Amino acid sequence: MQKENEQNYWTQRYEEERTGWDIGYPSTPLKAYIDQLTDKSIKILIPGAGNAYEAEYLWESGFRNLYVMDISPIPLQAFQKRNPKFPSTQLLQENFFDHQEQYDIIFEQTFFCSFVPTDDNRFAYAEQMSNLLKPNGKLVGVWFDIPLADDMEKRPFGGDRSLYLKYLTTYLKPISFERCYNSIPARQGNELFGIFMKI
Repeated sequence: MQKENEQNYWTQRYEEERTGWDIGYPSTPLKAYIDQLTDKSIKILIPGAGNAYEAEYLWESGFRNLYVMDISPIPLQAFQKRNPKFPSTQLLQENFFDHQEQYDIIFEQTFFCSFVPTDDNRFAYAEQMSNLLKPNGKLVGVWFDIPLADDMEKRPFGGDRSLYLKYLTTYLKPISFERCYNSIPARQGNELFGIFMKI
């Protein structure tokens, strides 16, 4: 899809409240990872953030060098309303592939699985993640461990560990990538937690 079509697609999903991936609070695997971070000055990006509950948790936990990105304005507006003290300059309504800053950590939560699962899209995702990470920067996130649907409109899409590694390890070094032990009950057995470092 072209950028304008992507923006329209996701804006419509939010307007119609077709956001089945949205659990309404921070993902427990990511919350557990955030809880062990000690350096609150690190620069963090959450792309395709949607309602960005992880960003809200980070902000409430004292992380200030935090950037929230989505291609649709609707979830960013909702986030700003919930978090009026969050700097509007750190809410980025833009296309992930156009972004050019670099970060210490990028958090992934259903973003990879939002793209139509072509080789081009998934390799481009991995390459751009590498581009956006500082040296020794980390991509930390949760990926759906569910069969890849045939229906190209059934987003978010799934995959499995070997499929994701095919794309990610082209540009990133896996530190760990295993089945989540602390998923929410509705997703138990259907999530992978990974930490990848810029090569």
